[in-house]
Amino acid sequence: MENSYKYFKNESCQYFPCHQGMPEEMFNCLFCFCPMNPYKDCLGTPDYIRRGDGTVIKDCSGCTFPHKPENYRKIMEFLKSRSFTDS
Repeated sequence: MENSYKYFKNESCQYFPCHQGMPEEMFNCLFCFCPMNPYKDCLGTPDYIRRGDGTVIKDCSGCTFPHKPENYRKIMEFLKSRSFTDS
């Protein structure tokens, strides 16, 4: 796939690929930091970890949703429908 506004791959990144189990030839680095991270109802499959002090943190390390090229439009539609006050 060619780099574009919907797809970008940085094979020279020291963390590439940052998620195991995905084919490297289709790995999309465009959303390296997931723009859905602040939202509780994101489209991905995060895990939630309860810390010893009772706080809960979102763990997206197992989620590959933003790295699949076919999800670009879904992410953009999700973001258009939200504001930072929704998180």
